[in-house]
Amino acid sequence: QVQLVESGGALVQTGGSLKLSCVISGSIDNINAVAWGRPGPGGQRELVATMTSDGKTTYADSALGRFTISRDNTKNMVYLQMNNLLPEDTAVYYCNAQTREGRYRNLVYYWGQGTPVTVSS
Repeated sequence: QVQLVESGGALVQTGGSLKLSCVISGSIDNINAVAWGRPGPGGQRELVATMTSDGKTTYADSALGRFTISRDNTKNMVYLQMNNLLPEDTAVYYCNAQTREGRYRNLVYYWGQGTPVTVSS
């Protein structure tokens, strides 16, 4: 089991910056990747930034060049630095951790409760 608690969501103007934080606890050694997600056009959560356990990062096209995911393993923290924010970035942002569990090493997604980000035009 992994527990995730986000913070840092706020109201910000277009073009502004915001840094989200996520505290990770529980079975941290089982985590293969961490990520940040938000609801997509269809309502399902989509990952906007992902970092694997070896430090490789990937970004959704909408986040590329503006968002940066980072992790501080000494503090069990994950961050999402968001720059040049746009109104379409308005969403609840969720911290995500991915593990492999069970006999068949099934992929398991853990999510936090989310932190709201509002970008005013």
